[in-house]
Amino acid sequence: MLQRLSPLLEPDLITAGVLADLPLDVLLAHQIRALVLDVDATLLPRTSAEPSQAISRWIEAAALQLPLHLFSNNPDHRRIAAIARRFNLPFTAAACKPRRGALRQVLEQLQLPAPQVAMIGDRLFTDVIAGNRLGLFTVLVQAIDADGRPAARAPVQRAEMALARLVGAQLVSPFQALP
Repeated sequence: MLQRLSPLLEPDLITAGVLADLPLDVLLAHQIRALVLDVDATLLPRTSAEPSQAISRWIEAAALQLPLHLFSNNPDHRRIAAIARRFNLPFTAAACKPRRGALRQVLEQLQLPAPQVAMIGDRLFTDVIAGNRLGLFTVLVQAIDADGRPAARAPVQRAEMALARLVGAQLVSPFQALP
């Protein structure tokens, strides 16, 4: 049973930093044509309402090249809507990741094959599993702090990484795609 779980916990790409540190060229080189972005701890800390300047610049640059969709488990519809409005992006709140239903709807809206869509987030057990269950290109980024840098303390992310390794997931070094 655990052996079947380990491939679902393996992102296609692991970054050394936060979302703003991920070069768009890396995604484009993998023939990615749309992005589904987690919100809390990926775009901004859960306690913040305003993304850092670096994240804002990254999202604005990405939106010039690719369709983006914010995709959050956060049930606070107003919070996710406000962040989406800031960038004029579609969004899904209360997505229930790693369940597939809401993500399937996003794929239908994008009208792209799953391997051409990247799911980017900070959590293995929600973002990566959800994306992998549908065959998306999955990217794990470092959880973000209020200043836009990798969070000094990200206990949930660290625990998930340790548990994933314990069940046999192969987690490769930053910016190396899995075979």
